[in-house]
Amino acid sequence: MLTALFADVHGNLAALQACLRHAEERGAGRLVFLGDLVGYGPDPAETIDLIASLGGAVVIKGNHDEAIEVEPKLRDLNDAAYAVIVWTRQALSADQRRFLSCLPLIVAEQDRCFVHASANRPGKWEYVLDGAAALRSMQAAGVPYVFSGHVHDQVLYFKTPAGKTATFRPLPGSPTPVPRRRGWLAIVGSVGQPRDGNPAAAYALFDDLAESITFFRVPYDHRATASRIRAARLPELFAERLERGH
Repeated sequence: MLTALFADVHGNLAALQACLRHAEERGAGRLVFLGDLVGYGPDPAETIDLIASLGGAVVIKGNHDEAIEVEPKLRDLNDAAYAVIVWTRQALSADQRRFLSCLPLIVAEQDRCFVHASANRPGKWEYVLDGAAALRSMQAAGVPYVFSGHVHDQVLYFKTPAGKTATFRPLPGSPTPVPRRRGWLAIVGSVGQPRDGNPAAAYALFDDLAESITFFRVPYDHRATASRIRAARLPELFAERLERGH
C-alpha cells in the first residue's frame, strides 16, 4: 500500500489540498499527518476540518498543536510564532481545539513509527538535525522505519553496516530504495512552510511492498496564501517565508 506522509501543514489549506490531490492521483491508500496542523498559516480551522474528515488517517500532535492547549510562553516559541498561536486559539472552535488536544504524540506499528519530532522523548520536541539525533530516534522507536517532520526539510537517515548513521538527500520524484533490514528515518518536509528556498509544498509517498519512498514537491499558489496571511494581520515574516520558500 502507498502511504502519503504529510508534516507541518501549519494552517496552509491551499498547500494541503494540492498535496492531497497529488497523492490521490498517485494511488495513495493511506494518509498520515505528522504534526503541526496549525501555526503560521491563515486557515487553521479549515485545515483541521479537512484532516478530521479524512476517515482512517493517522494524525500526530506537533508542538504548535500542543501550544493551542498549553501556555506557549512555556514552550520554545518565538514572539512571532506565539502571536499566531494566540490568533489561532481565537480562530478555532471548541471542537477543533479538542481535536488537537486529543492527538497522540507518537503512533507505533509493527514495522514503522510516526512522530512529529523525535521518537526519543517525543514531547520534548527534539530537532533531528544530524545523524546522532536520528540514531537516538531510531533506537527509541525500535522499528525499521521512522517517519517525522518538525525540521521543514526532506532528508533520509539510515544505519550503515558498520552501525553508524548516514545521511541521504533525496531527489524529488525519484523513488529511493529503503530496505527494511537496514533501518531508516525519513523527514518528509513541510506541506505548509518549506524552508529550503523552494516555495512548493513538500510531502512523501512510502511504498511498503516495494520498500521505497518518493519525496515530492508540489507547486501551489503560495502568493495567494501569503496575501491571506497579510489580510489576517499575522506577522509579515510568515508571508515572506512562503514567498521566498525559507
